[in-house]
Amino acid sequence: MSVSWDAFLAAEVGASAALAGLIFVGVSINMNKIISYPRLVGRALQAMTVLVAALVVSSLYLVPGQSDQLYGAEVLATGVVAWALNSRVDVNSVRTIDRRYRRANVFNVALSQAAAIPYVVAGAVSISLGDAGLYWLVPAIMLSLVKAIADAWVLLVEVNR
Repeated sequence: MSVSWDAFLAAEVGASAALAGLIFVGVSINMNKIISYPRLVGRALQAMTVLVAALVVSSLYLVPGQSDQLYGAEVLATGVVAWALNSRVDVNSVRTIDRRYRRANVFNVALSQAAAIPYVVAGAVSISLGDAGLYWLVPAIMLSLVKAIADAWVLLVEVNR
């Protein structure tokens, strides 16, 4: 493991934890409205999923003495769980969404998949090539933050329009 990644991943622990707190606040403030729209419940789950994935992989990197292969396996497992949860929400959304909202939903599905898949790639590359897999964490975490911020906006602002 390369020491040069410590500062980046430590910063991402804080950022993902802070955004997860924002999602919890948004959900708790607008609970009744969110529950009345099943798609919004799914978006809240996706936001938490990608933020927890960023938090977990960043935190695990900071554990001293891990081999690249062990860390890669942890990232791979985290990525598979995040991808599976996001995919389940995406499939349910596509199946149940009103026809007039399908076009707008395409962006949300693409972003949720784009946020989860790089974690899987990062884990697989870390297992086989070591530190090279860390470069896949950059798009994974950045896309996770973008996805979570977009979902936070919907849960905090758009739900009240």
